[in-house]
Amino acid sequence: MAEAGVQLERVLDRLLPKPQAGEPPLAEAIRYASLGGGKRLRPFLVVSSARLFGVAESCALRVGAAVEMIHCYSLVHDDLPAMDNDDLRRGKPTTHKAYDEATAILAGDALLTQAFEVLADSETHADPKVRIALVAALARAAGASGMVGGQALDMQAEQTPLTEIGAITRLQRLKTGALFEFSCEAGAILGKVEDSRRGALQAYAHDMGLAFQIADDLLDVRGRAEEIGKTPGKDQAAGKATFVSILGLERAESQARMLVDQACRHLDVFGDRAEALRAVAHFVVERKA
Repeated sequence: MAEAGVQLERVLDRLLPKPQAGEPPLAEAIRYASLGGGKRLRPFLVVSSARLFGVAESCALRVGAAVEMIHCYSLVHDDLPAMDNDDLRRGKPTTHKAYDEATAILAGDALLTQAFEVLADSETHADPKVRIALVAALARAAGASGMVGGQALDMQAEQTPLTEIGAITRLQRLKTGALFEFSCEAGAILGKVEDSRRGALQAYAHDMGLAFQIADDLLDVRGRAEEIGKTPGKDQAAGKATFVSILGLERAESQARMLVDQACRHLDVFGDRAEALRAVAHFVVERKA
């Protein structure tokens, strides 16, 4: 995962705009929000799933860079005062604190649109049908029926708290899980796979994504800012219902472990070739940040 992160950093550095003398600090803010931090989990999922189908790593890394641009844009906008109103991200001031709110909004907008520019480029894949499929799948995962829809539900939950585990599961499946699902499905799209193996990756991503979010909720309760790189305790302070607030610590931990085991079973069809995906599923619930 660390190795893939280093490779991805190089790709992002090459793709992202460079600051120009005398220009507004937009390019600088884009790079601030995107480089030098984060687990790079979503790109790792793209690369690992693509390896299952013999896809060139250079192609997978470009798709990984596109999904990371979407992820970073979402974090920049999530941290704004109108949304989560946070001052700390990845252990440093949030983009709107390092620059200003307008620059942060524009930096997020630029990252969102550049992601699709990267996917549409022939360097990502020689087959235009594959590129169109990648664009369509990422648009669904990032839009109103995916990540943005989940963010809207999350904001609504601040006014009308969720009380059922099914409602929280749906919120997190959209807000967090949709990009995980795209990241795993992208390998199959790049490999032109349309059989049950693609469904197995989608099922894996669904369960692993929920386990990831439960672990995130646990870290929000137990974590320290210097460890997790963001402000802990914000969900509780905002009165948000989470997996932990409804299930309790012990049941939440048990549910996360069960989901990881279930996620790994979906990968049986790939045998030992999916070991990296199994390992990262266990990592998401054992991590300390």
